[in-house]
Amino acid sequence: MEPPPPRDEAPHVHSHPSTSTPVTGTCCNCGGATTYSPPTQTPTSWPDLSSPPTYRPIRAPALNLPPNNTQAIILAPVPQSQKVPTITPPFHFQVPSKIITSPDDLRKFHDSPTSKNFLGFIVALSESIRGRKISDPCHESPTVSKIVSIIENLTLWVDQIPPVQQSSRYGNISYRTWQERLTENAESLMLQFLPDDLKSSTVEIVPYFADSFGNSSRIDYGTGHETNFAAWLYCLARMGIIMEEDYPAVVARVFVKYLDLMRKLQLVYCLEPAGSHGVWGLDDYHFLPFIFGSSQLIDHKYMKPKSIHNGDILENFSSEYMYLSCIGFIKKVKKGPFAEHSPLLDDISAVPNWKKVNSGMLKMYKAEVLGKVPIMQHFLFGWLIKW
Repeated sequence: MEPPPPRDEAPHVHSHPSTSTPVTGTCCNCGGATTYSPPTQTPTSWPDLSSPPTYRPIRAPALNLPPNNTQAIILAPVPQSQKVPTITPPFHFQVPSKIITSPDDLRKFHDSPTSKNFLGFIVALSESIRGRKISDPCHESPTVSKIVSIIENLTLWVDQIPPVQQSSRYGNISYRTWQERLTENAESLMLQFLPDDLKSSTVEIVPYFADSFGNSSRIDYGTGHETNFAAWLYCLARMGIIMEEDYPAVVARVFVKYLDLMRKLQLVYCLEPAGSHGVWGLDDYHFLPFIFGSSQLIDHKYMKPKSIHNGDILENFSSEYMYLSCIGFIKKVKKGPFAEHSPLLDDISAVPNWKKVNSGMLKMYKAEVLGKVPIMQHFLFGWLIKW
């Protein structure tokens, strides 16, 4: 076989240097010296210029990351219980109003005695239920019994006002009918247990009570509304209508009934979560039952924080312990692995004991509820809860 004929190629031509021409480059084909200058190299440093600017994206990447203030919450001091100072005549009840509009307003509120005493009241309620089951006997005053019956009556209204058929998933408009009935009857409900000398307080305490069950225009509910219920209870404590000896019943009777009512409202009328943090929130709707519920379980012989993953424990003890009740309710309404839809609660289950869970919950409540402008901008101030 003969070799293929040679291809016609363009002759390789370039200028080779003479003895008088300096060598400034090499040929990329043959490596020979040329008279062409090599390309200018970019300097590796800028001795006479400022360094290039650091690239900063216009917005943060949309990643589903947990809140970044966890360390600040951990290092914060644990809130302490305080006695609630009761009012004395002359009384100056007034229509409460919203005041907080900015972070500066919120800092002023947190530095005030009012804020510390309100949070101290919640801590005192938490301590009053420590180590106690919901069914344990406790002092139940006529006032507490009357408040329980009022909440039971509100629960009956839900049965009397069924949800309408509608296409949207959240926000059944029948809830507005329920809320309208509440608004119309709120004052008469308060007068059922107020003594004669405090009946004029309805002008101040009714707005807290009426805003404790959700928002009728948005048809939603969240921790801000729950905080209004705690503020209503705080007002009753300020007036001496509920005393420290009533605190265990306030949690185990009144608040438990309130929680049952809210779950019914959430399920029947499909209330939308107000300001939820999604999977990185503690719960779509509630916070206080985790505080009270973890206090119930402090020093329990058998149940540890990791016991929330035991289905038998949840089934058998949810009726006695609010924390377990909350976990059971979440597992009922949310599908999929618990660690995926509730990673924060899943992380908390690794905490060694309930005392640490409870103190962490109190610090988190102060930071994530009382410390957020979007929630506290709806908080009301009057004569009982002073600005």
